[in-house]
Amino acid sequence: MSTNTKDWFTSWFNTPYYHLLYKERDDDEAHAFMQTLTHYLNISEDAHILDLACGRGRHAVYLNSIGYKVTGLDLSEENIAFAKQFENERLKFDVHDMSKAYDRKFDAIFNLFTSFGYFENEADNLNTIKAIKSDLTENGIAVIDFMNVNYVIDNLVTEDVKEIEGITFKMTRHVEDGYIVKNIYFEAEEDAHHYQERVKAFTLKDFQDMFEKANLQLIDVFGDYKLNPYHKQLSERLILIFM
Repeated sequence: MSTNTKDWFTSWFNTPYYHLLYKERDDDEAHAFMQTLTHYLNISEDAHILDLACGRGRHAVYLNSIGYKVTGLDLSEENIAFAKQFENERLKFDVHDMSKAYDRKFDAIFNLFTSFGYFENEADNLNTIKAIKSDLTENGIAVIDFMNVNYVIDNLVTEDVKEIEGITFKMTRHVEDGYIVKNIYFEAEEDAHHYQERVKAFTLKDFQDMFEKANLQLIDVFGDYKLNPYHKQLSERLILIFM
């Protein structure tokens, strides 16, 4: 069996199976969220937006399509290689570790779809917040779109199975040492595979503490992609606006 669990994001995100498993993500919902968010933030047409941990660039490409200059950064070389096909004069992609400053200033920085809390070294989570601050312009604003861990834990599906294009993905989920852990098992190319996703179960209070340490101010908190108010137990998302 091929097993990859340590620094899982450096291996799992680079496989075609990751994108196959999550190919049913709702692009219409993602696009509507970008429209709602940029309107709420009143981001000017000449703003430069950073999509931090951009994956294959679906949010970055859409933000560019509605007029913004966008840079997408991701640790996965395979993701960035894929995203580069969409580049133009106002859309660029680069491989980068988000726990380190990029040494370029942005008017807005978006970290979307629970692309936070992955690091084995927990100090790198705070380092990421500090890097965001470093890369913001003086009046820049940042957004972290994270899962609402209270809702996720209360509604945790401990086991399920998905069959996609002839591959059967068997998944288990549990909470362990402050992390929400998903194990993914499947057979492909005559081999048995096991990958693991581990995301730190950060609460609103945890983020508030990190923002304080990084000298950042929390501006607003929302509970879903329509920017409805956040409810600790009922909201599916934890969307943080800060600067």
